[in-house]
Amino acid sequence: MKLKITYLLLSIGFLWSCKQTTKHNTLSAIEKEEGWQLLFNGKDINNWHIYNKGNQSSKWVVKDDAILCDPTVKTGVFGDLVSNETFQDFDLKFDWKVAKGGNSGVFIDVQEDPKYDATFVTGLEMQLLDNANAEPRHQTDSTHWAGSLYAIKGIGSNSKPNPYNEWNQSRIVQNKGKVSFWLNGKLTFENETNTQEWKDLVAGTNMKNYPDFGKFQKGKIALQNHTDEVSFRNIKIKLL
Repeated sequence: MKLKITYLLLSIGFLWSCKQTTKHNTLSAIEKEEGWQLLFNGKDINNWHIYNKGNQSSKWVVKDDAILCDPTVKTGVFGDLVSNETFQDFDLKFDWKVAKGGNSGVFIDVQEDPKYDATFVTGLEMQLLDNANAEPRHQTDSTHWAGSLYAIKGIGSNSKPNPYNEWNQSRIVQNKGKVSFWLNGKLTFENETNTQEWKDLVAGTNMKNYPDFGKFQKGKIALQNHTDEVSFRNIKIKLL
């Protein structure tokens, strides 16, 4: 009996030790072999810049091994953070968390050009939201819930973000026009974006007011500054 208890305690200690030594913003040997690459190294945001403004001081900082949009920062420009590189077909994974009532998003296929004054004018946004404490207008519209393609479509029953200030895991896959979103392991959106059905879907929403919205299958990735505190880590991508 004593031997079993000793073995159990040692096993628990080993597992706890492994948990404590987990390093974020790194790739395993298997991930490297599969072709994954980090978009954030946990130390700086050299792979990113402010949309249409280049490398300027902003509300985005690195803190506790994460990219943090800190609305309390009094200096620096306001703007979304976009990747330096453009991507076409890919598998993108990232962790995120928001403060109470927080609202943010991750965009794909963003076209960075002075003629577009914002990332949402062209890019598809995976909504990131504290559903439980969001503004009423967001709580009553399932296309505004976490994991949805913002203002377009979402699988509301699978929109189950963790409580505010807790980390969530998300995934975005784009492959030959098919786009899929996952939140904490559950599919929250999926659609072909190169069909007449897609055009009709967009035409029935407010996004129809932006002629070039959702028309691209290649572009930059953007992290949204929505004036709320939001953090990102373990941002990794694999080209398909």
